[in-house]
Amino acid sequence: MSQESFIYSFVARGTMVLAEYTEFTGNFPAIAAQCLHKLPSSNNKFTYNCDHHTFNFLVEDGYGVASLLRSLESVSKQISIAFLERVKADFRKRYGGGKADTAIAKSLNKEFGPVMKEHMKYIIDHAEEIEKLIKVKAQVSEVKSIMLENIDKAIDRGENLTILADKSETLHSQAQEFRKKGTQVRRKMWYQNMKIKLIVLGILLLLVLVIWLSVCHGFNCAN
Repeated sequence: MSQESFIYSFVARGTMVLAEYTEFTGNFPAIAAQCLHKLPSSNNKFTYNCDHHTFNFLVEDGYGVASLLRSLESVSKQISIAFLERVKADFRKRYGGGKADTAIAKSLNKEFGPVMKEHMKYIIDHAEEIEKLIKVKAQVSEVKSIMLENIDKAIDRGENLTILADKSETLHSQAQEFRKKGTQVRRKMWYQNMKIKLIVLGILLLLVLVIWLSVCHGFNCAN
């Protein structure tokens, strides 16, 4: 992928081109100006085919950034959008809320034209890394969407979840009551068992006493 994959780029306020850059000759600036009049005013990304030229546009808050590609195969749409995002961010940082609001047509060519050239070079030189990063962001976005969808489903099942929560609380209370009664039963059985042991022990002591008295009486224990 070479820098020549990008043929033309510009930044516009409304339908007025404030800065543009190209190393080629052709009628694409005039075609780009025609496309500008067709763009919706809403913030979004657009792709237009005008007179066999494919322009990618990024529109935000009344400002538009565009790039013209040599061919659809030379640069992916994701890479082209990444270029537009970089140009938009840099332009806002330099001119946002000031010079950009009052600049006249193409008055920023000398200042910002070379900047767009540098962004083209950077995007082309780092295309592979950028595409990998775009894929990772897409995967993260997909996971986030799935999580939000699951949360929405859980909220939709709110009534069922409440019923399950009530049942769970009831089961917990019943389990605590069961443990309490089990402890009481074990204590009662322990007392009964101890009572039986004491009775048996008393009977054994009584028998020992009777036997001892009988033996002593037979052998005249007093003498």
